[in-house]
Amino acid sequence: MCRLFAITSNEPLSPMVAVEALNVMREGHDCSGVGLFLRDLAGPFEEMKNAPILSGIFSEKGLRRLDSFMMDLGFMTKYKITIKVPKTPPPGIPKRDVYLIRAYEYPEEWDDLSDEERMQRLLPIRLQLRAMGEEKQDMIVFSFWPDVIMIKEIGDPLLVTNYLKLDRKELNARVIMAQGRQNTNYGITLYACHPFFIQGFSTMTNGENTAFLPIKAFLESRGYPGYIGYESDSEVFSHILHYTIAQLGLNLETYQHVITPLQQDDIADHPNAEFLKNLKQTCRQLIIDGPNCVIGCLPDHSLFMVQDRKKLRPGVVGGKPGVYAYSSEICGLDAAIPRRDKHKDFQPMHLDTAIVGPDRQEARICSQNDPLPLQL
Repeated sequence: MCRLFAITSNEPLSPMVAVEALNVMREGHDCSGVGLFLRDLAGPFEEMKNAPILSGIFSEKGLRRLDSFMMDLGFMTKYKITIKVPKTPPPGIPKRDVYLIRAYEYPEEWDDLSDEERMQRLLPIRLQLRAMGEEKQDMIVFSFWPDVIMIKEIGDPLLVTNYLKLDRKELNARVIMAQGRQNTNYGITLYACHPFFIQGFSTMTNGENTAFLPIKAFLESRGYPGYIGYESDSEVFSHILHYTIAQLGLNLETYQHVITPLQQDDIADHPNAEFLKNLKQTCRQLIIDGPNCVIGCLPDHSLFMVQDRKKLRPGVVGGKPGVYAYSSEICGLDAAIPRRDKHKDFQPMHLDTAIVGPDRQEARICSQNDPLPLQL
């Protein structure tokens, strides 16, 4: 099994807080990779919240191609963190040239665009850069979005993050998601490494999804350009979240009704029975199959956790006003937030969605049996 950890805090934190929580859970993953998602950034990025940030790994040749491509589009560098590493990496970590985090100024011709129009234009650029990198094998692009940084690498999480010297104030953030990978069904590639991200939505998963192929086919049939890739069966969780909220216009409380809907008898007794019956029929190809614990983040910085019906993957949420965390194991919580009321720790069951909003004041528990806050 993989191990997951996410934390949201009023005060900026080092990514190492999440990595150290993964480290105390290291018996639960095989050290085949680590992924970090950083949002609500501090440090130098605090003053450039609207600037799109490109995160990825580049060869020297790929970096030159990136510079030419972005300059042709009119993007100018505003701030960057270039992580150049020794020629000989530690055992188990691939040799790379440059790990890049770069914030850009928008092209001048974008000045009159709305924020929504700008966000829609960022996605095709990221996808084009990914295609360029796959063609020449000289760049890997994880994200291109404002106020978001993503770092991924193969190897032991603690070894990787120390090697990259990620304990630096420039990378402090108020929302951090991290996965220590246990490779199961797919090759060890960085595009298969969690967390996954699309247009402000991010998820990471501990589990397996044997319904992957029909879900993939359904999403690809929507004609949305971002629904591609699928190097891992878990990437669909991010895309279903995006589809539910951004495409269907529904809310987070509805997400679990899409991926793990109630049984028919339970739907019949629900206050929103007719809506849920139609939703289950319409989105039946998005129903997951297999044990899964999912942690995700929304564009408004809310964090959440959901479980599959069998509850075969561990998960717990706990904290105190101002800082809350989600973890695969309680020892991860203990490492990150030792001073909390542990009696209030909550382990979500299969009907629960555990949500910590952007105010970080409480962990709110929503049940699938509750009435839905539908916007009609």
